[in-house]
Formats: sequence, C-alpha cells, structure tokens
Amino acid sequence: MFHVLTVHWRRDVWIEPQLRFIERHLGPDTRVYASLNGIDRAYWTPFAFAEELPGTHAEKLNALAAIARAEADPDDYLLFMDGDAFPIAPITPKLLGDTPLAAVRRDENLGDPQPHPCFCMTTMRFWDEIGGDWRPGYTWTNALGYRTTDVGALLLQRLRERHIEWKPLLRSNRVNLHPVWFAIYGDVVYHQGAGFRGKVARATLDLRRARVPSWLPIARRVDKQLAYRRAMRRRANGRATAASEQELAAEMLTEIRSGRDFCQRLVPLANDSDDRRS
Repeated sequence: MFHVLTVHWRRDVWIEPQLRFIERHLGPDTRVYASLNGIDRAYWTPFAFAEELPGTHAEKLNALAAIARAEADPDDYLLFMDGDAFPIAPITPKLLGDTPLAAVRRDENLGDPQPHPCFCMTTMRFWDEIGGDWRPGYTWTNALGYRTTDVGALLLQRLRERHIEWKPLLRSNRVNLHPVWFAIYGDVVYHQGAGFRGKVARATLDLRRARVPSWLPIARRVDKQLAYRRAMRRRANGRATAASEQELAAEMLTEIRSGRDFCQRLVPLANDSDDRRS
C-alpha cells in the first residue's frame, strides 16, 4: 500500500490535479494524508486524513508521517509529495531499485545535494529505522561557495552518517522554461515549484560567489547576507521578469488542470523541432 503525504497552503487549485494523477499512477490501494492550511473544508473529503497542521513545511511532513504510521504496515510505502507535485508515470516499488529511498535531487538549484520533499519514496520501516526528518539544520557548501541548509538537510545527514546510498531522481526536462521551476524528475514526477508562496529560486538570483574565505565563518555569513540583499534588490527592480514568471506559472497550471498533455511541452517527442529545446 502507498501512503501519500502532502501539504497544501492557502490555495486549493492543486488539489484536483494532484489527486487525479495520484489515482492514475498509483491506483486504488493508496491513502492520501494532507495538511490543508487555509483551505475550505469542502476540499477535505477525498483525503484519508486532512487537517490544518501547525509548524513549518518540514514539520508538517514529519507529523503526517507519524499519523500514517498508525495505519501503515512496516513494508508499506511512504510517498512524500509537495502540493504542486504529482506522478506522471506509474509508481511501483521498482522505482527504489536497490536502494531504500528514492527522491528528487535538485542539482540545478546551486547543487543542492539533499533529498527534496517535492517527491520522495521509501518504506515506513526505513523511515522509522533512520529517524526520518525533513527539517533543515545540517549544512553543505553550495555551488557559489556559501554554507547553506534547506528542507531535507537532516534527512541527508542521517543517510550520510549511516553510509546509506539513495536513488536521486534528477531533472529530465528536454525543454527548460525556467532554471528550477516546471521540472520533470526521473521521467516520473512533475514539480511546478513555488506553487503556493511565489518564492524566488536561489539559482535565479544571480548571486555572486563567496568573497570571504571559509576560515572566517562570521565574515562569510555577513558576505552571504550582503550578496543576497543585493540580488533581491536587483530582482525587485526586474518587475518584468517576475511578471513573466508568474504568467508562465499560471499558464502551466491552466494546462495541467485542463487535462491536456502538458508534459509534451517539457519533454517533447524525439521528432519535435530542436529549436524548442534549451
């Protein structure tokens, strides 16, 4: 059995398409547990569990896993999934290969190395064995030379400390409408990106590389903060770019909700024109 754990926040527009694709590619032997903060209760009915959970995104996912534990057998499968993500191909145990966990890894986001919760598959047994935890905290050096952390960091730490290999699902777009958003991973999952909060991707901020050596950690953190603030000011001045991204996001959502094969826009058939690729 699959236990799908997902978080929606103040927008109901992703509920129908996500449930539609889950039903299509996971089948009836599936339970979906959701945190539905700020969403009308009329949308809660299809879920095996629905509640307005407190805390951060990571804390909500951890709480949903704890709730699913009461219903799941140890060898049942957990599928963590962002509200603006869903499978686009059949999901079976074969996706794990010879590993206990498969997850999106966003190399395109300044080399993020951690499992990302937009899509992660494992078993209830393994999640409990490693004390699975989506919270940030553990850090790494990103492609620009800055120490950083994000959702999934503690999970990465657990895996590394135990020398456990996991299967990364990498971006498989042939057409990239955006460096980070509108992504297909491993040819099995779609993730819109920033589907609820309109956040800015770090990879699109044009951040400069670190200028302060790593042996001056306090000065290095200040340098990172200054670089980020400058990048955000440039971003604020580039209203046309931001408006274009929002327009594209709305267009993709409309295609997804319409039932059309939106994936052809991102992974066109081999005989499609090469000039559509990027």
